[in-house]
Amino acid sequence: MIVEYLSYPGHLTLTKMDQPLSVAIGFFDGIHLGHQQVIEQAKKVAKEKGIQSAVMTFDPHPSIVLGHRNERVFYITPLEQKLELLKKMDIDVVIIIRFTSDFASLSAKDFIEQVLVNNRILSVTAGFDFSFGAFGKGTMDTLRRESNDRYAVHEIQRIADPKEKISSTRIREELTTGDMLAAKRMLGRPYRFPGIVVHGDKRGRTIGFPTANIAPSEGVFIPKVGVYAVKMLVQDSWVNGVCNVGYKPTVQDPEGKKLTVEVHLFNFDKTIYGEHVEVAWFDRIRDEQKFNGLDELKMQIEKDKQQAELILEKALH
Repeated sequence: MIVEYLSYPGHLTLTKMDQPLSVAIGFFDGIHLGHQQVIEQAKKVAKEKGIQSAVMTFDPHPSIVLGHRNERVFYITPLEQKLELLKKMDIDVVIIIRFTSDFASLSAKDFIEQVLVNNRILSVTAGFDFSFGAFGKGTMDTLRRESNDRYAVHEIQRIADPKEKISSTRIREELTTGDMLAAKRMLGRPYRFPGIVVHGDKRGRTIGFPTANIAPSEGVFIPKVGVYAVKMLVQDSWVNGVCNVGYKPTVQDPEGKKLTVEVHLFNFDKTIYGEHVEVAWFDRIRDEQKFNGLDELKMQIEKDKQQAELILEKALH
């Protein structure tokens, strides 16, 4: 898979790829079931036309540049993970456009001419609500109106579950409430995030439940505080475990509250400090709670472990 980075002004021409493309366009945070349909349509057209398949996305999130949000933006799929997923989908080319204030000011017509036509894009696939160009004035109708038979336009209608439209916003809402099953239904896979194993207080090993303290990668979405059944990818193997997201109220100084993500891996005794890992979240077991001492905490962790084992036995990864 070829990855090309473009920026405006000055560099909107592909240099690694000079063949015609069928491109899916969108931010695609999460690459959920709706996104997958857009991307698969672009692949289908590429195959029919005998050209290369491509995904065009943007970095960072437009909200950061446009100032629609004051809070930090958290990604369902950070860029590196997004690229990994697209590679698994057999995409030939990924085009990443640096989203800046200058790029945001590019008119819809100039976007079409300089980004699409200039790069020999023969087919454009996007969702029904895709917008582009200055002030988001470009729509799917704009793409069709300005094509002049230079490229085909394929519009994917809303993909919904029994509740409503599947969207990255809804997935974030489910992660905020800890509903990992709902997030999984929309993603088509368990929610995952990357991180690095760092040193913690090592208290878990004193009660027989050593944990890997995970420092999540910058910008990833951390699910609601609580205890979860998880799998962790470490040294190329998926290992079952139970994860606590929270502030460890039983043992931590209340004056120094710090959110931690700790994973107890089953049947695992390697030292893995500094390892890059991924945590896959399958189901939420319970809220975090304060216990009357370490013995009571130990008994509860054993129950959590048993419940996590039952959940993971039934889950397909």
